[in-house]
Amino acid sequence: MTPDVMSQSEIDSLLEALSTGSVDVDSITRDSDEKKIKSYDFRRPDKFSKDQLRAIQMIHESFTRQLTTTMSTMVRSMVSAEIASVDQLAYDEFIRSLVQPTVIGILEMYPFSGNALIEINPNLVFAIIDRMLGGRGEFTGKIRELTDIERTVVERLLMRMLELLEEAWSTVVDVRFRYENLESNPFFVQICPGTDMVLLVILKLKVSEVEGMVSICIPYFLMEPIMDKLSSQQWFASTGRKSDEKSGEYIQRHLSKVRIPVALELGHTVLSVSDVLQLSVGDVVKLDEVLGDPLDVRIGNMVKFKAVPGTSNGNYAAEISEIIPMEDEVSGLPEKEGGAGDD
Repeated sequence: MTPDVMSQSEIDSLLEALSTGSVDVDSITRDSDEKKIKSYDFRRPDKFSKDQLRAIQMIHESFTRQLTTTMSTMVRSMVSAEIASVDQLAYDEFIRSLVQPTVIGILEMYPFSGNALIEINPNLVFAIIDRMLGGRGEFTGKIRELTDIERTVVERLLMRMLELLEEAWSTVVDVRFRYENLESNPFFVQICPGTDMVLLVILKLKVSEVEGMVSICIPYFLMEPIMDKLSSQQWFASTGRKSDEKSGEYIQRHLSKVRIPVALELGHTVLSVSDVLQLSVGDVVKLDEVLGDPLDVRIGNMVKFKAVPGTSNGNYAAEISEIIPMEDEVSGLPEKEGGAGDD
């Protein structure tokens, strides 16, 4: 989109209007100043600073990235998630903005004493349920109460979302989210007085062709003990450090479960194709190795150990007698003194 450019005739007309006084410059200036004035309700003062809201937004941006990948796997469909808004408002304003019935998960936040909640639009919930139960992820448009089976599916979804939320918050503070209950009537959920300020994070979630909002509501008094840790600088500092630690733990944990082939080689020899074709039962193949020599233990395609054959509890076995270093391990050894000048 290209910006509008005034023609010479329009510029001449504007200058003429200013010179004749038909355009009041002072009124334009006053209107511009008035637009900068922002009303402030002292009965409901802001609890979160702009820097704290920015840190909260970055935390939930990390959450949306993980949610996109995880939900795509769960519903076997394209999923996109992004932050729509991060704001603070009175709790009763948030409750009045919800449809009825809806899907509200009541959460506990350890080690803090109190509840938070997560609300998912019904149209989004029914589309997710339809996908997870083998359907096409369509929403009929009829909002109703969840059945027992549908509640079980939603509870499973919420608990997976809370795991991702914990991981996102762990970059700033160690907090645990625990699912407590599922409600459909927002006026039956009273996690704090109506006039109390709450943090409201709204995510826009799209599953296949269905879009909806996911709202995360946390009372201010619940977050007050960690307010000093909520800053963008703190988030950047802790993200780099913890991401390295978590990456190392993640890699080590998953590598320990990798299954790799291990083979004990008794010996080698080279035969012609004709000799192989003439082999029969009872023939003896002479190997290049000598009886008593240590055997090669091959990990995948690489010889990593030497071993001595034997038995253990009546089973064939081998005892590791030597570890063969990798090539990069050998090259990383310090050079012998005078090695460079002894040629």
